[in-house]
Amino acid sequence: MTGRRRAREMVLKGLYAYEVYPRDGNEILDDLAADSGLDKDHLQFARRLMETVIANLPFIDTEIARLAENWDLDRIAVIDRIILRIAFAEIHFMPDIPFKVAINEAIDLAKEYSTLESSSFVNGILDAAISGPSLPDRQ
Repeated sequence: MTGRRRAREMVLKGLYAYEVYPRDGNEILDDLAADSGLDKDHLQFARRLMETVIANLPFIDTEIARLAENWDLDRIAVIDRIILRIAFAEIHFMPDIPFKVAINEAIDLAKEYSTLESSSFVNGILDAAISGPSLPDRQ
């Protein structure tokens, strides 16, 4: 497993904690970092990703709700919603991450932490997200 994958898993756990008990994202990651085994660069990536999700949560949730036709955001399983938030942050705000990488990582997280049905749901939403006209052209 790559360091970035482990960093994404840490962010998934951190955003779950943030969902249950909103507090400073850096505090949450500090608590998780002690046992993560991640090196400095991957911890920095995790912090950047967590900060990006939290800072852009209203936009990200609006986009997810728009693309998840016939699904209220609150009806989407918490883990799936967090996985989508991570991927949307990478797609919209982290140009150094190719769309395919963001989508594949999200699908893998859904397979590991949710259900097989969830991975298909996540894939469908993210596929629709990168088909949008407002995104920069990157692979």
